[in-house]
Amino acid sequence: MKLQALTIFLLAFVASTYATISPEVYWKVKLPNTQIPTVIKDFLPQSDLKQDNTKEKVYYGVSSYIAIGWQHAANTAYERHILKKAQEKENPIKQVTEEKLDDGPLRQYFTLEKDLEKGNVINFPLLLNKNKAPFLPRQVAESIPFSMEKFPEILNHFSIDSKSKDAQAIEKTIKLCEEPEVKHKEMKTCATSLESMVDFGLSVLGTNNILAITSEVEGETENLQRYTIEQVQQIADGDNMVCHKLVYAYALHYCHVGGNTKTFMVSMVGDNGTKVKALSVCHQDTSFWNPNSFPFALLKVKPGTTPICHFVQDDQIVFVPI
Repeated sequence: MKLQALTIFLLAFVASTYATISPEVYWKVKLPNTQIPTVIKDFLPQSDLKQDNTKEKVYYGVSSYIAIGWQHAANTAYERHILKKAQEKENPIKQVTEEKLDDGPLRQYFTLEKDLEKGNVINFPLLLNKNKAPFLPRQVAESIPFSMEKFPEILNHFSIDSKSKDAQAIEKTIKLCEEPEVKHKEMKTCATSLESMVDFGLSVLGTNNILAITSEVEGETENLQRYTIEQVQQIADGDNMVCHKLVYAYALHYCHVGGNTKTFMVSMVGDNGTKVKALSVCHQDTSFWNPNSFPFALLKVKPGTTPICHFVQDDQIVFVPI
């Protein structure tokens, strides 16, 4: 009886400890072999937790929406229009990048794994996103509703007009998070806090021996330009987890594992001297992607025939077992 009581006490103590420690300490305890990326650390809750009355209601970043569902079919009139234009062009990648799209999956540059070679020159999209949404403390984030069923409550909580652009953005993000997983091929969650992001990563990757990495840019630029590949380094081969920062009222990340991948760090230099170390995630199995999705039209290949890679922006985090 005494042993049972002691066990209950210890479990309660551990639970209460994790509930009160800072996100930085939580990260160090759970992921002892990797540092917190700057794009996370810079937006963690401050110790005083004072209300910032000057904060934005919704944080968009440079690119508005992160392209996530590109392995599915184009489902809006805008996306179908752009996809059709890309299919009609002899060099769809060049055509697409020159249009400087402000939204949708075509903002990301797709390439074949075999084309990640030193000396290759590509038209490269913007890596910077600049989404400055701050993390909320876990207990605060979990107290706020997050579902379309509670959509009016969410708007009321953040004092957002139901007819505003911000409301449309909130709705789009929640619907994205509530889309079903691709059965047997994908595991995903929308992490509302650093702690929930870490917990999901541990559960899907099955180890705490993890490296968290991001793309890096030396010298900010918001222009599309030509980049020359200087070095390609393979970081990992196997499952990884990618977390995309979404448009929302606080730091919200779409984290997913989507089958076997290879992860590369691609060092490049732009025509204007900008240097980037861009993470490229190469999906080895594309057989379950929709055949009408963007990458196949852009790269002129069929599902399941060759690995397809995409670069990730600087506020997206890739977690790989090491």
